[in-house]
Amino acid sequence: MGVLKHPDSRKLVRSERAVAMVFEDERSRRLLAHIEQIAPSDATVLIRGETGAGKELVARHIHQLSARADQPFVAVNCGAFSESLVESELFGHERGAFTGAVDARAGWFEAAHGGTIFLDEIGDLSPAIQVKLLRVLQEREVVRLGSRQAKKLDIRVIAATNVPLEDAVLAGKFREDLYYRLKVASVDLLPLRQRRGDIIPLAEYFIAEYCQRLNYALVTLGTDAVQSLLHYNWPGNIRELENAIHHALLVAKSPVIQATDLHLSSLRTITEPAGWSGSGGQAATLRQVLIQWFEQGIENLDELLEAETIEAAYEYCHHNQLHTAKLLGISRNIARARLIKHGLLSPSPRLKHNVSDVSADLSTTHVDSGIAYYA
Repeated sequence: MGVLKHPDSRKLVRSERAVAMVFEDERSRRLLAHIEQIAPSDATVLIRGETGAGKELVARHIHQLSARADQPFVAVNCGAFSESLVESELFGHERGAFTGAVDARAGWFEAAHGGTIFLDEIGDLSPAIQVKLLRVLQEREVVRLGSRQAKKLDIRVIAATNVPLEDAVLAGKFREDLYYRLKVASVDLLPLRQRRGDIIPLAEYFIAEYCQRLNYALVTLGTDAVQSLLHYNWPGNIRELENAIHHALLVAKSPVIQATDLHLSSLRTITEPAGWSGSGGQAATLRQVLIQWFEQGIENLDELLEAETIEAAYEYCHHNQLHTAKLLGISRNIARARLIKHGLLSPSPRLKHNVSDVSADLSTTHVDSGIAYYA
């Protein structure tokens, strides 16, 4: 896998699967520059992003850009193992270590010796395994289950999560010291709906890939299909887009893919008022939305604006409370109280006693909240 030049000069990262990251959107280009900056080092990397956004692809790209490119890349889904097997799978075991251990076996960390190990869904690990992982990261050695002898490791660790680990740390579900040990360098993958400049280039890439695999003549996207792709919310991100294109190729009745061929849910379609003009029309768009709400006579408009603003900011910041607070220009405590108030966050037991007090203070005036509704 490597960086290839597409015939139309788009920059692609390819993997053994059809999935690819297209760096056409400006935010994606900045992300690529950041990845290329941290990749040559041996620093541990934490990749954060939604399911289907391409976290493993980024991890493989980091590996390929490092001095370990010709060494093993081992991808492990931490949520795929049962609690009883995860320690053996990760760290290995000796013969007789447990019932059924008829032979000694190396774990995934040893298998990645000299190369890179990618730990996907790192937040699914139990506290007991987190302690052992922390030691592996600190000492760069592993002790197999049933053994007293440590084996030295030469590895680079890349971890990924689709949940905000900061919240898991606050809730006592993830070790704070492990979190900072993993986050030497970090990569934040935006969901596809936030980098819309990549949608059509990605769709065209998948069309070319699957036409070749299916031995089809190359097809194109119809105008209505392009609009459907651009106005869809993509909850499943790149993986969902790939599947939509694959399905469309199987059912299309002509060399031009139509919107109906994509089979996208209308419930996930983003409706934009007339007058929307991309990056230059946000003010006019917001004004039109407000006019529509006024015409509908919506009650408690201030509450609706507050709820929509905090939810949008929280989603934009990948469910990171601190980033949400900074984006809105408010304190973290106020942001947390707002998130709890609108059902976006469950209060942790140790905070339940003061959340109501903070919320009461916030309810007195919207000026004190610091949330810029129309920013």
